[in-house]
Amino acid sequence: MRKLIKLYGEISQEPSVSVTFTLKRGSSSSVSGPAAADLASVGLGTGLRLGADHSDSADMAGRDRVVHLLRQLERAACRCPAHSNTFHQGAGAATCTVRKTDYAFEMASSNIRYGEGVSREIGMDLQNLGARNVCLMTDRNLSHLPPVKAVLESLSKNGVKYKVYDNVRVEPTDTSFKEAISFAKKDSFDVFVAVGGGSVIDTCKAANLYACHPDADFLDFVNAPIGKGKPVTGALKPLIAVPTTAGTGSETTGVAIFDYEPLKAKTGIASRAIRPTLGIVDPTHTLSMPERVTANSGFDVLCHALESYTALPYNQRSPCPPNPINRPAYQGSNPISDVWSRHALNVVAKYMKRAVRDPEDLEARSSMHLASVFAGIGFGNAGVHLCHGMSYPIAGNVKTHSAMGYNVDHPLVPHGLSVVLTSPAVFNFTAPMCPERHLDAAEILGADIRQVKRADAGAVLADTLRQFLFELQVEDGLRAVGYNDDDIPALVKGTIPQERVTKLSPREHTEEDLTELFAASMKLY
Repeated sequence: MRKLIKLYGEISQEPSVSVTFTLKRGSSSSVSGPAAADLASVGLGTGLRLGADHSDSADMAGRDRVVHLLRQLERAACRCPAHSNTFHQGAGAATCTVRKTDYAFEMASSNIRYGEGVSREIGMDLQNLGARNVCLMTDRNLSHLPPVKAVLESLSKNGVKYKVYDNVRVEPTDTSFKEAISFAKKDSFDVFVAVGGGSVIDTCKAANLYACHPDADFLDFVNAPIGKGKPVTGALKPLIAVPTTAGTGSETTGVAIFDYEPLKAKTGIASRAIRPTLGIVDPTHTLSMPERVTANSGFDVLCHALESYTALPYNQRSPCPPNPINRPAYQGSNPISDVWSRHALNVVAKYMKRAVRDPEDLEARSSMHLASVFAGIGFGNAGVHLCHGMSYPIAGNVKTHSAMGYNVDHPLVPHGLSVVLTSPAVFNFTAPMCPERHLDAAEILGADIRQVKRADAGAVLADTLRQFLFELQVEDGLRAVGYNDDDIPALVKGTIPQERVTKLSPREHTEEDLTELFAASMKLY
């Protein structure tokens, strides 16, 4: 980017040139500056066309300088098939009557407040909202831990009336969502508060949504093709999210994920309307996370950042929405999400191993808590793709696996683990579509890419990820969590309905491709 800015700056210093130029891939751009320098003859051979101020007396060197700079600009442009010439559209783009793909993207995020001990302010926030009857949701493990105690003390201190629902299921299902919704409908709550990880926050989002739409069928707002995917048009109550894990980023997003038991696959609800009003990010809460919970939460951040950074660009996503209300929450990679996702990846590379290995390392755990927010803003607008799409049946079809560090009474493959186990295979598969981004990610994670060819980008990132996972003692592939080759057809079948995310893969894929990706993920090392 600095190179492009420098080149534009140099062009602007040339005496009196206004040039429209066409690059080899067919995009037109304009550059203004001085020395219109007799470019007519050059324009015939290069695609340059003169603007106003053509001067027969201009210096030949000035003309050559402009042509040279324009050619440098072309060489500096990203040549990835998935990202070259994608973020700038000419006049006439803003219409869907003739377009098959989208032409715009939106940035949406909850308000975020960050700081050690900041959860003590929540009682004042609720007072400021005029809350009279608050629904606080958490899970049974957390209900006895410091994060929930700190929030309840703040509510009591500020005279806020509340009721607690602590029956949230870790890795929620449609059944557990419905139980929480039933609780929310029984009372006239005017504000919702979620204290917990992604499971708690997502459950609270669903409870708020359906309590405010009491006549809606459960599948009305669930993502197609499992549900009807109807847009949310009615107003919801304020929701304050207090995340206690550094992973899901759910405090920033309009997405609620659950396991749809009839299909043994995860799906969700995606709408900007359900995102929290405020996310209160208190890094002291992460000190209560066990080592493996910290690791698996961090893997979710890692994949959020990698998938959103490499997702299909927003203006290659189809269909083009006929109305802004139909534009999905997950829109494809875009220049703003790229900033958040890439920064999150840098923080993960620097702090994740420290955060896992030392539960008292407040700097590392605080940094990972912020990385979760950064990645949440990035993927909450750009979306994720194959790692997440494939993770849902991995979590949904679990047989007997018992996850270390999780005090639950059911078999469990934690979300972050289910996502990261396929990451080496997935990014080896997607790399040909945007090798520069895959190499960039590998370098951030510690790989030396100085002599690496673009064709080897996938293998390099895959090897870098394997080494990262090995050092953090991750289970050795899908076999280690209870799957074998006979399970692959069911895993593929469970991935197919996840079109909301899988269609954002930069590389198109078939059922045969998915079969090969699951097979390649059976063993990592």
